[in-house]
Amino acid sequence: MPSLKDLKNRIASVKATQKITKAMKMVAAAKLRRAQEAAEAARPYAERMTNVLAGLSAANADNAEAPLLLAGTGKNQTHLLIVATGERGLAGGFNSSIIRMARDHALKLLAEGKTVKILTVGRKGNDILRRTFRENIVDYVTFREVKQLGFTNANMVAQKVLTLFEAGEFDVATLFYARFQSVISQVATAQQIIPAKFEANAAPETSALYEYEPSEQEILEDLLPRNVAVQIFRALLENNASFYGAQMSAMDSATRNAGDMINKLTLSYNRQRQAQITKELIEIISGAEAL
Repeated sequence: MPSLKDLKNRIASVKATQKITKAMKMVAAAKLRRAQEAAEAARPYAERMTNVLAGLSAANADNAEAPLLLAGTGKNQTHLLIVATGERGLAGGFNSSIIRMARDHALKLLAEGKTVKILTVGRKGNDILRRTFRENIVDYVTFREVKQLGFTNANMVAQKVLTLFEAGEFDVATLFYARFQSVISQVATAQQIIPAKFEANAAPETSALYEYEPSEQEILEDLLPRNVAVQIFRALLENNASFYGAQMSAMDSATRNAGDMINKLTLSYNRQRQAQITKELIEIISGAEAL
């Protein structure tokens, strides 16, 4: 059984930890509001870009001269996985859910005899995936020193991806990130960005009413590389909001758990102290009666 001094030290230690988790929760809550606003502001632009490209791609589906970013290389052998995670931990299952989805996808492709290459965005994803897929990681990007994510950061990642594609390093690129829904809900998402893949309902019903100048082919050649950067930018913003939401929830839970532990330790301390006082009183009374 721990002594009174040990219990007192443990209570002090847990209280100090509780102060830290409470402070981290407040910081995450403050940063979450700005990150959520940025993520929500980027969604309409990314969705509109998708709708325009979906309409153009539907009209050029049978075009033999369609850009490779839309039509693909004609092969499905080499896959690039772009895994976007957080730079830090202490965010519950935020990082692990993204990494688990990417790892399962990579193992499935390897089992099918495919070649897998991984580009990690974020320190935590790189650290964890390196344990299993060290030979598959072709590049690593970190934004740990970046205070405010901007389109320039996403465009840098996009240029790395496009350079690899133009060099024939892969056939299909899939982006992994967490889509922000609420403070308690972040959904791990996989999105194929090369060749561009659109849902059946992505193209607007009125797409046939549009006439494009210059030609649709030229517009596709300009928009498709930009779309890669836009989708990566959206993923980074969604990840940022998801990280702070997950961290806020995790620190709130840790703060409450610390409070429960303090109560239990305090109860044990009081009981042991009372038992010690009772024992001392009995010894004093017994000694007095013996005299």
